[in-house]
Amino acid sequence: MSRVYDTAVIGAGVIGAAVSYYTALDGADVIVIDKGDIAEGTSSKSDGNVLVCDKMPGFDSMLAKMSQDMYPQLEKELDYPIEWRRKGSLYLCETQEELEIARDYCSRMAAQGIPMRMMDQKDIQADEPYLAKDLPGGIETACDGSLYPIGLSYGYALTARKHGAKLSLHNPVTAITKKENFFIIQTEQGEIRAKNVVNCAGVWSPVIGAMLGLSVPVSARQGQILVSEQTFRVARRKVHEFGYMLAKFGTKNYKRPVSERVESNGVAFVFEPTAADNFLIGSSRRFAGEDIRTDIDVMQALAERAIRFFPIIREIKVIRAYSGLRPFTPDHLPIVSDTPVPGFFIAAGHEGDGIGLSAITGKLMSNLIAGREQPVDISPLAFRRFYQKENRNE
Repeated sequence: MSRVYDTAVIGAGVIGAAVSYYTALDGADVIVIDKGDIAEGTSSKSDGNVLVCDKMPGFDSMLAKMSQDMYPQLEKELDYPIEWRRKGSLYLCETQEELEIARDYCSRMAAQGIPMRMMDQKDIQADEPYLAKDLPGGIETACDGSLYPIGLSYGYALTARKHGAKLSLHNPVTAITKKENFFIIQTEQGEIRAKNVVNCAGVWSPVIGAMLGLSVPVSARQGQILVSEQTFRVARRKVHEFGYMLAKFGTKNYKRPVSERVESNGVAFVFEPTAADNFLIGSSRRFAGEDIRTDIDVMQALAERAIRFFPIIREIKVIRAYSGLRPFTPDHLPIVSDTPVPGFFIAAGHEGDGIGLSAITGKLMSNLIAGREQPVDISPLAFRRFYQKENRNE
């Protein structure tokens, strides 16, 4: 009889790689299948932020903090440099209205144990002298960090391989059939059998789910990033704007003082300095199908918003722009769950949080597969929250 793996992970991005790593640590016989290479898709088009500050107080921020706290140990465990840096972040308020809302947000997060503090205008100018002088204040989050996303993905995958996992790359999945005790996965390179299958295909997870009659509510949302030339140290750590979170979560009557170009492209100011003294500028969020071409209108909106917060960068050159697809869910939470098909699991839909949440996602999924008790209630991540009649596999 053909070899039957314990677990087949479909997708070798950061989420699939993390799931393979933690599952292999359990001693399971694991195979990772991807139509491309490790981190070839979304994971190579991200900025590497590992943040708590952009989460809502409660389950969202708790999960992010749990994952964030795993990276110092992962830096020691993984067989690839991940360049983990914990320099904190600065959330900027553009108006007095934002500043007042930020005070309440900061106190709620601090009550949850998140190391946040309010900063006034004098504080932020002392912290980052090149900021626009009219900004009224912001929030410092000391625990926030960043890392090298491609390195993290390779670290998970290569260390999983050291623990016995097999990597089957450049091998598209074409069909999946459920038998009584295992799955048959048809690929371009042949048939693979496994007792469990984890769908970690990101924006392509609906395609994999449909092979078993499941409707996976993940869609592609494009994000674009600008890369500057090497220059002077504009900022010492990550800086971004508070107003976008208000527009995105809950404060429906709040409207940022931005141009139509910025608003229509879902642009929010994000500034990430690198060790090489250049910087990344983001971010944008727009639905454009599977199009990953850069767009000049989005590029101009990103630059416009960045210059608003750091006027000094106006004459600095952009040397590159790139875009990627983020796996979006309607409620902004990922799916980390079993499904109505026994043995078929989903870890997808992290949108822009896949890098930061990869560690906890890998651990939670390995617990699910092994039937272990979870460290937290993960029902908010359950696939069943999206159940419709068509989700049932007849």
